[in-house]
Amino acid sequence: MSNQKGPAIVQADRSILLEVDHPDYEAARDALAAFAELVKSPEHIHTYRISPLSLWNAAATGLTVEQVMGALTRYSRYDIPEVVSTEIVEYMGRYGRLTLDVEDGKFILRSNDVALLKQIANHKLAAKFFEGAIGNDKLIVQPAARGFVKQALVKIGFPVDDIAGYTPGAKLEFALRETTLGGQPFGLRQYQKDSAAVFYAGGGARGGSGVIVLPCGAGKTIVGIAAMAQVQAQTLILTANVVAVRQWMRELLDKTSLRADQVAEYTGNAKNIAPVTVATYQIVTYRKKKSEEFPHFSLFSKGDWGLIIYDEVHLLPAPVFRATAEIQSRRRLGLTATLVREDGLEEDVFSLVGPKRYDVPWRVLEKQGWIATADCTEVRVEMPSAGRLGYAVADVREQYRLAAENPRKLDVLEALLKIHKDDHVLIIAQYLDQLHAISERFKIPVIEGKTGVKRREELYAKFRSGEVNPLLVSKVGNFAIDLPEANVLIQLSGTFGSRQEEAQRLGRILRPYGDNLAHFYTLVTRETRDQDFGAKRQLFLVEQGYHYRVVESDDVINGNMTVDRRVVAGSVA
Repeated sequence: MSNQKGPAIVQADRSILLEVDHPDYEAARDALAAFAELVKSPEHIHTYRISPLSLWNAAATGLTVEQVMGALTRYSRYDIPEVVSTEIVEYMGRYGRLTLDVEDGKFILRSNDVALLKQIANHKLAAKFFEGAIGNDKLIVQPAARGFVKQALVKIGFPVDDIAGYTPGAKLEFALRETTLGGQPFGLRQYQKDSAAVFYAGGGARGGSGVIVLPCGAGKTIVGIAAMAQVQAQTLILTANVVAVRQWMRELLDKTSLRADQVAEYTGNAKNIAPVTVATYQIVTYRKKKSEEFPHFSLFSKGDWGLIIYDEVHLLPAPVFRATAEIQSRRRLGLTATLVREDGLEEDVFSLVGPKRYDVPWRVLEKQGWIATADCTEVRVEMPSAGRLGYAVADVREQYRLAAENPRKLDVLEALLKIHKDDHVLIIAQYLDQLHAISERFKIPVIEGKTGVKRREELYAKFRSGEVNPLLVSKVGNFAIDLPEANVLIQLSGTFGSRQEEAQRLGRILRPYGDNLAHFYTLVTRETRDQDFGAKRQLFLVEQGYHYRVVESDDVINGNMTVDRRVVAGSVA
């Protein structure tokens, strides 16, 4: 029998209802996060869903059927529906039933399940990738189809365990520094060592591909560098933008023995190739016309890469999956704070970059002091009377813009800036008119899409030094900005219901800054699409275990909002 007082109700459709106010809520939430995805987070009951992909990722990290069922039984209020138990056993049992290996120079898909192989050999999605069979338990995969067959089979519902090995790539010997160029002691944190070791797996075929999931601010760049140090081969690094490229290059030179001539930038500004080449997704997917091929896809073959790193892998553009499918002989490491993609292509990340290999919950690293403790607050703002009619008659997209640009948000912003006058404040907004209105009213410098890289880096540097504070950024501020001094973030508008954006934005303030609590504010217009999308973005915060409170704009403006000023690191939490 299950625990009759447990916080979770497991339903026959593999959804799970979790009671937030239950004393075992946090323990249950952390257990569910390993094999289920949060899909709804209203105030009192959160809804999770177990999917085949979530179970395969769990299996890839070493989680067993017994552990999954044990967690569900421990926290479920009622008996687990038999159909759910059966499906968990079924789906987790599929991971490892198909193995891709090399035999006599040929890629071989093998299985002890003869009927399954026969089904796959004749399936319309997969049949074209085979060129024959060896006995009843082996299919010969076409030489260039290693990635494509895995991509097809995961869509059919049968993930492939790829142990066909990797091309070693051109050797590149370097070491991690014990002291940075700036004279600071440097060493890997334990979870960084562990994640790199799990990925590399001693150099064997069982390692070498997959995704490491770590919070923003936890040092994913350092994990990438640690993996490079294990592989000791020429490396291609793909990341979100030019600022991120420069950050990777600075970290590589600061934390390793690599020389400046061994690290190159490949972007719209400079197209250089070196043993370590750092490029943007934008340049790789650039083409003049949609009817043309991607000229920079050749970058994947221009170097003898022993490792390809996909930074912010949840942002990997769909066209790059094609190139990735063609380079499955190269080791591939994905780095991200969330496996959720807005385009629903999580299965392609799983099959082509690799399954989840390692993750650490945000709250675990927070308790260890590696990332800051965060206080997350949603401020609900009324729409001005004059704007309600226009909102009512606008189309769906325009409704969101009108709500996001609600001018009353600026009054709330003014109050928050007064409250946090002694903090380092980062302000993010989506729309240019709103950005410029904020900049003009508060005399704050702004970074937007058209801001040149030199000016961006200058403003970021001034923000770090305290010469500029606060700093205002458009959505270009979502990705890979190293701003360890930011401890307050105020977002006035975001990209619809993007969980991945919420992850990036929260990460801007989670790098520990002194001993103070970090504050994350989201301003939403009441009873509009802005509030609806805010609820979707909130999913990420709740999923990671952060308490999310809602306050009224009048309370902020009138000074009636309580602001937590706890000192948390190494002190009272």
